[in-house]
Order: sequence, then C-alpha cells, then structure tokens
Amino acid sequence: MAVAALSSFTSPLSSSSTVKFRYSFDSNSLFFLKPLHCHCKFTPSNHSYNHRQEVVGKKKKPRECKDERSGKGNLVGPQTAAYKSFGISKKDKESLIFDSKDQQVEPNNIQDSAFLNAVVKVYCTHTAPDYSLPWQKQRQYASTGSAFMIEGRKLITNAHCVEHDTQVKVKRRGDDTKYVAKVLARGVDCDIALLSVESDEFWRDVEPLRLGRLPHLQDSVTVVGYPLGGDTISVTKGVVSRIEVTSYAHGSSDLLGIQIDAAINPGNSGGPAFNDQGECIGVAFQVYRSEEAENIGYVIPSTVVSHFLTDYERNGRYTGFPCLGVLIQKLENPALRACLKVQSNEGVLVRRVEPTSDSNNVLKEGDVIVSFDDVRVGCEGTVPFRSNERIAFHFLISQKFAGDTAELGIIRAGQFMKTKIVLNPRVHLVPFHIDGGQPSYLIIAGLVFTPLSEPLIEEECEDNWGLKLLAKARYSLARFKDEQLVILSQVLANEVNIGYEDMGNQQVLKFNGTRIKNIHHLAHLVDSCKDKYLCFEFEDSYVAVLDREAVAEASSSILTDYGIPSERSSDLSKPYMDTPEGDQPSGKEYDDSPVSNYEIGFDGLLWA
Repeated sequence: MAVAALSSFTSPLSSSSTVKFRYSFDSNSLFFLKPLHCHCKFTPSNHSYNHRQEVVGKKKKPRECKDERSGKGNLVGPQTAAYKSFGISKKDKESLIFDSKDQQVEPNNIQDSAFLNAVVKVYCTHTAPDYSLPWQKQRQYASTGSAFMIEGRKLITNAHCVEHDTQVKVKRRGDDTKYVAKVLARGVDCDIALLSVESDEFWRDVEPLRLGRLPHLQDSVTVVGYPLGGDTISVTKGVVSRIEVTSYAHGSSDLLGIQIDAAINPGNSGGPAFNDQGECIGVAFQVYRSEEAENIGYVIPSTVVSHFLTDYERNGRYTGFPCLGVLIQKLENPALRACLKVQSNEGVLVRRVEPTSDSNNVLKEGDVIVSFDDVRVGCEGTVPFRSNERIAFHFLISQKFAGDTAELGIIRAGQFMKTKIVLNPRVHLVPFHIDGGQPSYLIIAGLVFTPLSEPLIEEECEDNWGLKLLAKARYSLARFKDEQLVILSQVLANEVNIGYEDMGNQQVLKFNGTRIKNIHHLAHLVDSCKDKYLCFEFEDSYVAVLDREAVAEASSSILTDYGIPSERSSDLSKPYMDTPEGDQPSGKEYDDSPVSNYEIGFDGLLWA
C-alpha cells in the first residue's frame, strides 16, 4: 500500500521513559500505528505479558512488547498483568472488551467438540538479548499464548509467542498440570513455531487437529484460544473477509494471509481457526485496529503452515521461504510497455537485482518477467488465483522451497526467452532478527564493535543514529553472503582510549587499510595484526588509532572494571573463513531504492 503521509508522536510508557512511534496512513485512509524503527504495517495479536523490565542505567521497553493504547490507528498489543505499566488504563481495557463482546459467543453448543481439547495454553518465560550491551541479556519476563496439537505429537504456535524463550510450558483444557515443552523449530518469517512435549500423559485421549483446505470468502470461521479477559478457553465466530498476500508484522515478510472479522485479542496468538467441518484452516497471529476500521484479524492459512512443516521434515530444521531477489515495477502504462517492446498487456519490469541471489547471474535490469512456471504475470504484478481471483505475483514464489528451481519467461530487448533460476531465502545486510538470539560483539581497548541490526536501531532509538548510516541500512543490499555493517556501539572509558569516549553508533569501514567485511573478519584482522598501531577508519573520514601493546595491557582491566565476562562473543572464537566479495563496486555506499517493501512509498514498486 502506498503510504500517503508520515508523522510521529511520543508515547509515554512511564514517568521516566518515552518511545517514539511512526504514525502513517495509506491511500485508503486506513491508519497504522507502529514503532518508529519496526518496518511493518501490522502488529502481532501477541501473547499476554506479565512483565517487569529493569536495566541498569536506563529503562527500556523490550521490542517484543507492542504498546497498546486507545486512539486513532491503534493496533492491538500484548495483554499485561499490570495494564498501567504498558499504557493501558482501566477505561482502555473496558473499551477493548466492549469492542469485541458482540462477537464473543458462549461455547455451550460446541463445548463437547473434540477439537477444543486439542487447543492448549502456552506459558513462556523470555530472556531477550540486550543489543546495546551485547554480552548480557535483559531481565526475563513471562507471557501466555495459545497452541494446538497436530499429528506426530507436535504443537503449533506463533513464533513471537516463544521468541527468546528460556522456558516453555503448556497446559491442556480442564487440566491443572503444566508440561514442559521444547521448541523444535521457529519460522520468524512466517511467524510459526513447532513444539514438542515428551510426557505421554499430555497426549492421552486427545485427537490431533487436521489441517483443512484454504477457505473461500464468507466461509464461517471459529477462532479458539486463551485471550485476555479470563483463564478458560475462548471461542469467537466470524467469516472470511479477504484472502491475499499480507504483511507479516513479526517476520517483516509478505505471505498469504486470511482476513477475518472474528474477534482476535492478545493471548489468541497461536490458537487455531476452524471451519464448519472442524478442520483447522489456519493460526491466529495478528490484528489491525483503528477508528476507521473494526474487527480486522488475520490468520496464517493452512497452506503456509503446511509449507513450514514440509520444510522442517525435509531438512530437519526450518530453512525459510525463498525469494526471487528482484525489485519489480508494474507495467500498467501502455507507453512504457511499448518502449520495452512488450506486445501484450502483461509483465513486470526488473528494476534492481540482489547481488546475493541467483537472479543476479540470470536477470538484468530492464528485463520484463511475463511468466513464472508458465503462469502468466499481469501488468499489475498479479497472477490468476483460484476461479475468479487474482493475487500478487510473489505468491507463486512463496509456494517454492529453498533450493527449488523456477522457470521464468522474460522479454529482453524485445526478444522472448526462458530461463531457470534457483530460489533461496533472502540475505539481509541489516537483519530484522538475530540468528541464535545473541548478537556478536568484539571489545578492543574499550571500543565495543557489533553488527548493525534492526533490533539495535530500535533499542538505541533512531534519533541517535546518523542519517548516513540509516540510509545505508534502508537502501543498501548485501553484496556478498555474510556481509555486515560493523559499528562502534560505544566506548568504555579508559586511559588507553582517551579522546574517543564520546564516539558511538558509527560504522567502522577499514582496519589498518583493509576494508571490513563483517565482525568476524574484523576480529581476524585484529588477532593477526603485528603492526605497532591499530588504526580504525570510520565513516566521515574519522580515524581512531591505538597502541597495540597498550591495548593488550589494558584489555583485562577494562573487562574487570565493567563486569564483562569476555572480550568477544563465543562465535568469534571460531576460525575465520574468508568470504569472497561480490562483483559490485564497494565505492557506492547505498542505492536509489529501499531494500524493504515497508520503506517504499509507491505502490508501483515491489520486492519479489
């Protein structure tokens, strides 16, 4: 959707801390309220939080917790045990319940249905990383959500329900025993997680749910889970309002989604949605609310769930949805099609190709994609979907698995040809999520280096970053696999780094004249350095020089003074394997178009 306007306001979370939000609306006058640094249009319906946040030196609002407050453009956030701490007044709570009570139904007529017993409550204890102080974690907090049983003694829930999990427990309906669960796989992009429970007692006398077909418009849907407002199971009913490619807030991705008008509230996350036959058609995961729109909930369809499960079964782990790796432009204008020698009313124009994708070896800027696996692509970037519907072109890409091959029909300089491309998950130069949970870091004489990531940008507040570095984060593509933007996060004051104490949130470009590829490369360069001085070159031509022998002498005392267990994260202790750079010149710091669909303010461009 094209964003028509942007503004911001400051939302008080407590008497001593504030968080900025971006306030935007699209061309249809539907309002979105989102964290300033989170590039997503929707907020997960989320699980219920019982959270106490405490960080030495400053108070933080953890990035998993979305603010929930009344007013224009509000998106439902987490349920909290102490509403005040997250900006929810008693009046707001009553308003939220009033908004959904007309769709809340008593489950008396279905209370004996077997599928209700397969829906369980999830209790999760989270310990999120501290991206500003990457050697430690934030204070743990607790949340609740929903999940349901499937074949093979497994459970399905949302990935955001068990993000940064320390302990996960589940409880069956009508039972007072909580069973310990293990997270087998977590799909951030599709917001799905797979759990297992070893206890035989947990699985006794329960029939697992069956995944049903993709529903049609106006089909009845029943959402079951454990949302706010009580401890027992909740059932709400509605109909399917829309089926289209949807923005997934947690994964910052675009996949098929089902829009429904059944009430979805905090705590419903991970709960199943059923059709009239008792088949599971999807997983409740996010909602959208504003003064201009009501009862807009979203369900992950069974086709996406099946894709996740098949991926896990094939590889023994989750590898992710693949991408084509091209920025495409719609060809609605007849003169534009004529200029490109496209005779028919179809096709999309390739405007940019990601260097790390296989498309970089096959496609060129100016190519027109007219078919994908023999399915014709319309000039609006859509393809046929079921009988009388059309859907976004990258829906076809999401049906593939990592490593699959797709056949493209393209027009290049007026000539039609077919070519094959291997599809793989997208490589992000600035990742939205950190694999493994804990960020990498390297401390040299009190200079703290870490890779740039969206969680770090959000935690530090966007105002604390230079415009040039933010432009790189928003407009730069990775030129080769494992490329990172390494930044100096802060300087831990010591005699050895006098004069550099005020440095922070600056990209380091070179070490002793060698361009830095990633933080592991920087650690390797420092470890193998035999020169008298360590010379770090930063953006804007700033240079920091340290005496190598003085650095070695001061390192242990700095770690002791600041209570830091190690000078580097454990992953940097492994041997460094050099990564070949791409063919693109490194002199160009950032490109002309954003790297994310959420940053593109024009509906005619879209990343596939």
